Amino acid sequence: MTRLDRVEQTRDPLTGPPLTPRTAVIWSVLRAELDRRAGTRLTVLDVGGGTGGFAVPLAQAGHQVTVVDASPDALAALTRRAAEAGVADRIRAVQGDGDALAGLVEPGSVDLVLCHAVLEVVDDPAPVVAALVAALRPGGAASVLVAGRAAAVLARATNGHLDVAAALAADPDGTAGPRDTLRRRFDVEGATALVRSAGAVVEEIHGVRVLADLLPAAVADGQPAALVELERALAGRSPYRDLAAALHVFARRPA
Repeated sequence: MTRLDRVEQTRDPLTGPPLTPRTAVIWSVLRAELDRRAGTRLTVLDVGGGTGGFAVPLAQAGHQVTVVDASPDALAALTRRAAEAGVADRIRAVQGDGDALAGLVEPGSVDLVLCHAVLEVVDDPAPVVAALVAALRPGGAASVLVAGRAAAVLARATNGHLDVAAALAADPDGTAGPRDTLRRRFDVEGATALVRSAGAVVEEIHGVRVLADLLPAAVADGQPAALVELERALAGRSPYRDLAAALHVFARRPA
């Protein structure tokens, strides 16, 4: 049985809201890690955690969460959301960006790090990943989500922007130039190599939003449970994984 098989198909394993194609695979992996550490109150660091989409459910599950985000508005919304959920005492908001992470977090102080949709926009992802791994206690785990290059190329091409698709495919960083909103995108090999270079052991890599961004809204909205299940079924299988809109790398600092 894989991590993805351990999670209910239509319910968030931590808080009860419906799982969505954007989050089901990630929550499946996180829930397996929480089950592995059952009975332990984890110290969690959520880099770029914004308004608390992951932080609040983790705090509701009993864990202590620090959210680092560059946006004061997002952190204000996080504080309100945590208070409404009754977990304000378990969430700490810290303003800062990923590039400055090494100076914001004490090394060897956390059990679980989340870094979702951050490495695409920082100046240099390598020192950020090094800081993520350094923040972990031995045996701690990191959940890293990055934008996928192949999906971006296909999306531009199918929308008729062949010149942009060609630029994305040819550029070493997977970006389409100065107007691109992201500084880089990743393939499976690049994402895993980046995490490994920081000294972490990659345990799993899954595709996130394999199909969700490709389907008409009527299909996605009309069959949400079926779509979640299909996303989970395809997430770890190549070539579907490699074509996902985002890649989720789950790694561990050696004990």
